[in-house]
Amino acid sequence: MPVRKSPLYSPSRRAGPPEPQPPAAAPVAAAPEAATTTPGAVRRKGVGRHYPAMAWAGLGAVLALALMLALGSTLQSRQRVVTQAQIDAAVRHSLEKDPLPSRAMKAYEKVAGSVVRVVGLMDEKDDAKEQRPDKMAMERSLGTGVVIKDDGTILTNLHVVWGAKVVRVTFANGHESEARMLGAQPENDLAVLKALSLPDDLEPATMRSTADLAPGDEVIAVGHPFGIGPSVSAGVVSGLGREFRSPEGQNALTNLIQFDAAANPGNSGGPLVTTDGFVVGIVTAILNPNEQRTFVGIGFAVPIENAAGAAGMAPF
Repeated sequence: MPVRKSPLYSPSRRAGPPEPQPPAAAPVAAAPEAATTTPGAVRRKGVGRHYPAMAWAGLGAVLALALMLALGSTLQSRQRVVTQAQIDAAVRHSLEKDPLPSRAMKAYEKVAGSVVRVVGLMDEKDDAKEQRPDKMAMERSLGTGVVIKDDGTILTNLHVVWGAKVVRVTFANGHESEARMLGAQPENDLAVLKALSLPDDLEPATMRSTADLAPGDEVIAVGHPFGIGPSVSAGVVSGLGREFRSPEGQNALTNLIQFDAAANPGNSGGPLVTTDGFVVGIVTAILNPNEQRTFVGIGFAVPIENAAGAAGMAPF
């Protein structure tokens, strides 16, 4: 029978006197195998059994290090501060790529559909009619108006239509119609017209109180200066509560809005509009220090509260 080998190392870690060894057994057939097994070989075999555990431990350490690096990078990116110069550069790039429309342009787009051309006509002499029967009337005056109701109610200046036998209006889309005067407010140089036929896409203007209007506010004037139009000019409110008396010595107009947006003959009766597209006045006069009747930088408009009252609308 084979004889059981004695262990090479004690299973106990405690130190103590060596235990007596039993007498060596007689050699047997398995002895050569025992002779080839050395203590070093046994130790290498024991260490080899721990390689998988060490490999997993190394892999865990690598993963932990990678996670720490990733978290550190994320925290660093979150803490990165965007400078004002970078913000300004981004805004400039965006504006260069897609410029914003001007404030005057946006205001005009909101009111353009409500602006009309107003012409006062008077009959020609009988002999002239016989010579030119195709033309029954001649132009007497030219101005502008603004639609304030979708039924065709139009505000303009009284001096544009005063004395005219026939009044004709041309809407923004080119539709023409005769108009009759519903009422007048001479103290404010205002007239209220009603078109006899209307276009399908009539767009009345939106009016706004002048209570919060102040010098320096941006405005545009829309009209048909010298028959050219519709034309747009931009400026600011120059003052409030102004008074104006025409060179002809007519009654003075009071409580006017003074503005510096360009206005010329033909702008009379047109709207004075804020940059958000609301009508705050009706252009009525320009200051003429000479006889040229050209704009010198001072225009006047009747506040829309007065104009709305002339049309029978409730005050703001």
